[in-house]
Amino acid sequence: MQQVVIVTGGSSGIGLATARAFRAAGCMVYELSRRDVVHQDGIVHISGDVTDEKRVREAVEEVESAQGRVDILVCNAGFGISGAAEFTENQDAKQLLDVNLFGMVNAVKAVVPGMRRRRAGRILCISSIAAAVPIPFQAWYSVSKAAVSAYAGALRQELLPFGIQVCAILPGDIRSGFTGHRVKSPVGDDIYGGRISRSVAVMEHDEQTGMSPEQAAKAIACIAFKGHMKPGYAIGLPYKGVMVLLRILPGEWISRIVGHVYAR
Repeated sequence: MQQVVIVTGGSSGIGLATARAFRAAGCMVYELSRRDVVHQDGIVHISGDVTDEKRVREAVEEVESAQGRVDILVCNAGFGISGAAEFTENQDAKQLLDVNLFGMVNAVKAVVPGMRRRRAGRILCISSIAAAVPIPFQAWYSVSKAAVSAYAGALRQELLPFGIQVCAILPGDIRSGFTGHRVKSPVGDDIYGGRISRSVAVMEHDEQTGMSPEQAAKAIACIAFKGHMKPGYAIGLPYKGVMVLLRILPGEWISRIVGHVYAR
């Protein structure tokens, strides 16, 4: 039976690549995003903002009405902000959480009732390696992704008795438009001795020399089709290595390494 997939934030970057990977695997794929796009590869675009709970619910109902079900949900919509935590406006942090965390929550709440009735479904929440290794001068992005991982972990236990599997995906540096869309604040860079701009420059260089969206998407689709999904997956060999180091090295060592790279 053809799998029915919804990918949020699927109009560009990892989201679009993921939608295409599922489509190439023979799935019926819907992508939900704010942009008005027309796909030529069989992917169906649904216009909607993930922060609008009512619209997200309506979008899922449209898919269920057309296909009878949603088999797989990939919660990918998100963006990043950077700057000193001291100078980040609360409103900017709340906006980030509204998209990265509560946008995911809206999508999950919309698909779970149908999955629960069918006693089957897969939910993949796109977190980040920054959830496990908080990045200086990207404190709020790290917070948002740590919240995604925590939510996915708790949700997994709640839904397992209903046959619904949930996991968090932790990508590392991805070469995509995400870098250019990051909201950067240089406020306080003089006070911090130029460390804000240096840190962001290092991060952006790492991203633009990182894994392609297509590589990440292939891994995400592969995980979704596993017979049993684990609670979390790092994507890419270097980041799988990071997760191993987190288990064996003292926290102080990890902190010093991260500080040396991103907070000098």
